[in-house]
Amino acid sequence: MKNKQVLLGHGSGGQLSHDLIKNIFVKHFNNPILQKQTDSALLEINASNISYTTDSYVVDPIFFPGGNIGKIAIAGTVNDLAVSGAKPMYLSVGFIIEEGFPLADLEEIAKAMADEAKKANVLIVTGDTKVVDRGKADKVFINTSGIGILDKKYIPISNGENVGVGDKIIINGSIGDHGMTIMSARNELNIRAKIESDCACLNGLIAEILDSGANVKFMRDATRGGVATVLTELVEKRSYGLEVDESALVVKEGVRGICELLGFDPLYVANEGKVLMVVSAEDASKVIDIMHNHEFGKDASIIGEIVDKHHGKGWIETGIGGKRIIDMLAGEQLPRIC
Repeated sequence: MKNKQVLLGHGSGGQLSHDLIKNIFVKHFNNPILQKQTDSALLEINASNISYTTDSYVVDPIFFPGGNIGKIAIAGTVNDLAVSGAKPMYLSVGFIIEEGFPLADLEEIAKAMADEAKKANVLIVTGDTKVVDRGKADKVFINTSGIGILDKKYIPISNGENVGVGDKIIINGSIGDHGMTIMSARNELNIRAKIESDCACLNGLIAEILDSGANVKFMRDATRGGVATVLTELVEKRSYGLEVDESALVVKEGVRGICELLGFDPLYVANEGKVLMVVSAEDASKVIDIMHNHEFGKDASIIGEIVDKHHGKGWIETGIGGKRIIDMLAGEQLPRIC
């Protein structure tokens, strides 16, 4: 570990590999399950239903205001489990590292992952490391998989099968923060507005809402494709439509300014700490109150409603009084956003 960069030997499976695992990954991810360092983690899961997800992270740049590739890898996977109604429990982590990558940066990423996993009360229980030749990858890529326990009563949340006319659409805060932060950092834009990624694990907030007994009928985290894509997926091929009030959507001044400057619509910009929920009308106020009392929901708002018209389509009432259809994002608006 005296060498300050990742070497091809760190991926050999020999002494350098063991040193890397011991001095960075086990150092930060340490727990009784990982400590055994077996080829597969032995887990105790007392549940008839589990939720399982996997994701890969290639964000560029890997360090940005509000987080880094490690933090987003944990938060993204935890949130994918949480929005299905599951309680996240265990994560696996796989690294693909380019030869020459600074060990100090790798340790900073590992520490961010450990810190975020601790906040989310999940364990990193197994992992893998591969090193590729210089120039054959871009610094570091991370894959995470996650397992969570799913209560049977929450199974319908993932596909929204119980959503009905009159239900309210809620989001826990401002939109577009992550995407515009990455755009600004990537292009070194000389913008004075203070913006940072909203990257965060939302399982604590979601658990509070579910534990309250609120009738949550659908949840999805609005990452790539933004809020617009989630809304489009929600009503696609359904016997109902939805309407959103643009004035109810919170867009921070700095984010709005960059969007206007570069021609982006905040509705389609990625988020990494926003959950879109559909809840029964009678429980909407309860959910908003819980969100407002949580650090990740202070700007929460009811942004729309499920309606019995224009079935299969979403409409948004604009700030100037007009209406337009909400379409799904076509193409890649901003590559390598997560």
